[in-house]
Amino acid sequence: MSAIRYEVRDNVAEILLDNPPVNALDRGLMDELLATLEGAGRDDAVGAVIIASAVAGRFCAGLDLGTYLRSSPGEARDIVESLYARLCDIQFNLGKPSIAAIAGAARGGGMSLAISCDMIVAADSATFGYPEIEIGLLPAIHYTHLPRIVGRYRAFDLLFTGRAFGAREAQDIGLISRAVPEAMVMEEARILARQFAAKSPQLMRMGRKAFMHAIDADYRRGVAGAVNLISAVIGTEDSKEGLTAFVEKRKPNWRPRKA
Repeated sequence: MSAIRYEVRDNVAEILLDNPPVNALDRGLMDELLATLEGAGRDDAVGAVIIASAVAGRFCAGLDLGTYLRSSPGEARDIVESLYARLCDIQFNLGKPSIAAIAGAARGGGMSLAISCDMIVAADSATFGYPEIEIGLLPAIHYTHLPRIVGRYRAFDLLFTGRAFGAREAQDIGLISRAVPEAMVMEEARILARQFAAKSPQLMRMGRKAFMHAIDADYRRGVAGAVNLISAVIGTEDSKEGLTAFVEKRKPNWRPRKA
């Protein structure tokens, strides 16, 4: 059964995550999502792409940690490479604007998916967060881009406290494009997407390519470093303990600090 809903209307492709209850990203969903996004990029009838959720109250909770915990180091690295490197490359070369439409919660890998898009439209009730450090992982890809968007000190706060924060704060620090009433999220994203799709496809493709190169600033090199960091983290005892504790719904027992 497909975990992705896909529809093209008014020259806009809508990609909806449909993997209840929280749109956790497993291997199958990642492969389907990336293939669908690539297909939208190749489709000349598509002038813009919206990524959203079909699950009420959730955009995406991030990686399927139960599956991730059971994966071999090679399998775990492959999942991270899909979420970081492959997603980054597909979005970089998409040739048309992409918009994340967020209603509900976006966490962890859901944040990675959202920030891969060119714009983020969120419900004013949406919540965000980078909880990885609480569960034995690190939000490594966000070390590369988040300080450039919100500044060093705000980025450190969000990445190392792991706290959740709302759409108003996200908009105030420049992390999202627009915050609108929840009932208006998809309509706002569609209005923007139709505006983009009405532009010259050739000029949009050329302009977006120039824009992506201008803002890249070694971002894709940072992606490779982030994959290596996560691969190193998942081999540690604390990572295994954090992931196990999350799956078992208990507090992790971290190793004591060295004297």
